[in-house]
Amino acid sequence: MSLFNPAPETANNRAVSAPLAERMRPRTLDEFLGQQHLLGPGKPLRVQIERDEASSMIFWGPPGVGKTTLAKIIAEATKATFIEFSAVLAGIKEIKQVMADAEKAASWGTRTILFIDEIHRFNKAQQDAFLPWVERGSIRLIGATTENPSFEINSALLSRCRVYTLQQLSDEQILTLLHRALDDPERGLGAQHLTASEGALELLAGYASGDARNALNALEVAARLADSKTITRETATEALQQRVLMYDKQGEEHYNLISALHKSVRNSDPDAALYWLGRMLKSGEDPLYVARRVVRMAVEDIGLAAPEALNLTLSARDMVDFLGSPEGDLALAQAVVYLALAPKSNAVYVAYGAVQADIEATRQEPVPLHLRNAPTKLMKELDYGKGYEYAHDVEGRVADMECLPKSLAGHRYYHPTQEGREKLLAQRMEEIRRTRESKRKPK
Repeated sequence: MSLFNPAPETANNRAVSAPLAERMRPRTLDEFLGQQHLLGPGKPLRVQIERDEASSMIFWGPPGVGKTTLAKIIAEATKATFIEFSAVLAGIKEIKQVMADAEKAASWGTRTILFIDEIHRFNKAQQDAFLPWVERGSIRLIGATTENPSFEINSALLSRCRVYTLQQLSDEQILTLLHRALDDPERGLGAQHLTASEGALELLAGYASGDARNALNALEVAARLADSKTITRETATEALQQRVLMYDKQGEEHYNLISALHKSVRNSDPDAALYWLGRMLKSGEDPLYVARRVVRMAVEDIGLAAPEALNLTLSARDMVDFLGSPEGDLALAQAVVYLALAPKSNAVYVAYGAVQADIEATRQEPVPLHLRNAPTKLMKELDYGKGYEYAHDVEGRVADMECLPKSLAGHRYYHPTQEGREKLLAQRMEEIRRTRESKRKPK
């Protein structure tokens, strides 16, 4: 690939061979739909483009929202040469060749925008290869990613780029694009004089999940299937075949969905919990991963307010392991509904966190002598076990004996709530406290 021998392309051969989604790609900011928080009048990115001040940048957003299109519009608006790379196909050798060509072109007054699709797929060495040219201004780099740049882009490269977050398109915006494609006689389907019955385009828009490319691809298939020049709901359904859910088991959406499930359970919302569970499983998530997280919810958010929750979630995990999907999925559904409706307490979770913090922050004191066993004569001579009180031999089964190290004596970590079974535990702790105090009074 070189700046000096780009592949020729004409409007005619593009219109004949390109898919509908490519033909309908917006060519100007006025045609571009969505992202008004960046491209509306007076908004930061639009101002930069109009003033020809656009620097290197990263576009972060879900598929089909116009990341590549926007990069091409910027190149056209700023009269820059547009070179496109795919991070899946390009290597360091190709990168360096294009960089060298761009630097030569810059010396002749020609500006270059290098667009890297799926930039998160480049490894560290490949990302580092851009740095010298970005710093010198030989190129303006525009990277597109569906993954969080904070995790996937080298900090050195990220610090030299502005990050713009692109939002998922609404159903109304997708519907506008579909109508535009259906009516456009030059680039769209207008020359076929197609019509759409009520609800057909709405169905395509809803099933696209905010992805304009998916919606236009589905419309193109529906147009081929349409009888009597009408796209019906039945035709649209046949074109869709099966809804494609946006999901990457190793990417950010994986963490977003499990976060949504966990927080719905914590907020006692069984309907939302079931929905996010269904989304994860339908998208191909490993049910055992979900089961492990559900067990964690039982101990983190329900705890001793409903201690049976732990057994129930472990049983659900066993069901998933034994039956697999789809039969085991119902056990997970039962578990998340129970967790959502169960009384909530994170008292044990908080208490254990406080213990961990004290272990890190305080001196590691030896175990008090009265709590040590003394199986040998020497240990007894060293006062191991001296002063220990056997709780079963004292009134109330509670001895007035400190069991924490001296520096933490009297410290309280566990504070039960008044939720569910923990209310009884709080009462029991108060009884124990009164019993100990009674034994400290002089007789």
